[in-house]
Amino acid sequence: MRTALKGLLLSLAMLTCTAWGQLPALANCTRSANLLACVDGEGNAYSVNTAGSTIYLRGFDKTGNRYWAQTNSRYGQLTFFTGIASDGEAWVGYTRRVGWTTLNRFSSSGGSSAKFTCNRLTGC
Repeated sequence: MRTALKGLLLSLAMLTCTAWGQLPALANCTRSANLLACVDGEGNAYSVNTAGSTIYLRGFDKTGNRYWAQTNSRYGQLTFFTGIASDGEAWVGYTRRVGWTTLNRFSSSGGSSAKFTCNRLTGC
C-alpha cells in the first residue's frame, strides 16, 4: 500500500505542475469548466475540482478498495496538500515550484514518507 500511496502522491504532485489533457487510451474523462472526472480501464476513478487557488481531489483506488480525498491549497509557488482515505490513513505534504522543477515532500500516518524532485523535461 505504501508504493500505491507514493505513486498516487507522485501523480498528484505532477498534477500541480503540468497541464492535464484527456488521455483516451488510459482513462475515460469528462470535463467542465472547473471539474474533471475520470475512470481508467482498471476501475480506478478520480475527480479534480478547482475553486480559486484550491484543488479538491476525490477518488477510488481499486487495488486497495478504498476511497480517498485530498485538498491542495496553492500560495504562489508553494502548494500544501492534506488527504485522508476510507481506511483511516491520512497524509500531508507540499510541492514547491522552482522554474521547471518541483521539490516534493510528504508523509502519511501509515508510515510512508518521501522527498523527491521532478522536472518537466526529465521527469521524477
